[in-house]
Amino acid sequence: MQKGLIGKKIGMTQLFDEHGNVVPVTVIEAGPCPVVQKKTIENDGYEAVQLGFQDVKAQRVNKPMKGHFAKGNVAPKKVLREFRLADISAMNVGDILKADVFAAGDHVDVVGTSKGKGTAGAIKRWNFARLKESHGTGPVARHAGSLGACSDPSRVFKGKKLAGHLGAERVTIQNLDVVKVDVENNLIAVKGAVPGPKNGIVLLADSVKNA
Repeated sequence: MQKGLIGKKIGMTQLFDEHGNVVPVTVIEAGPCPVVQKKTIENDGYEAVQLGFQDVKAQRVNKPMKGHFAKGNVAPKKVLREFRLADISAMNVGDILKADVFAAGDHVDVVGTSKGKGTAGAIKRWNFARLKESHGTGPVARHAGSLGACSDPSRVFKGKKLAGHLGAERVTIQNLDVVKVDVENNLIAVKGAVPGPKNGIVLLADSVKNA
């Protein structure tokens, strides 16, 4: 990974390319992200940088975190995330990364937390087919159906696709195109959809498929 940023999903819109084709994009407010901490092999066993995002009032930060931010001489931030970048030698604590880290034409992986949808049935959660809506299968056609076991093994195997909690989990969308970068407003337009609701926190990093 060469580059990474923390951002906030603004929402979706559409842009037009040079041929006049409509391109659906998600607009992400990416940065500014100060380097809060720099981890090295000597001290931590690996190399990484910890980035911050979104200002927060000092009274909303506990005492240990106040000391953490004061050590780097950085204003308190609401979100902290680590990025294991290939080369952090040129980065120093206090440096600020902005949207110009990425450029139009880059490929990125976007990580976010998907929308939580509560408890969902097998049809919505796993795309099961409905039962026959004829005699003998009622009274509900949206059940999971037979689990396929009789006297042996007399149990349901772990991992069986059933009704349960849907969404609110970490999701990565790979290899999305960066369509446009607005450096002045720290906005990045990424082709397609990204996980999470509006104003949800997302992470942008170089695409592993185009490393």
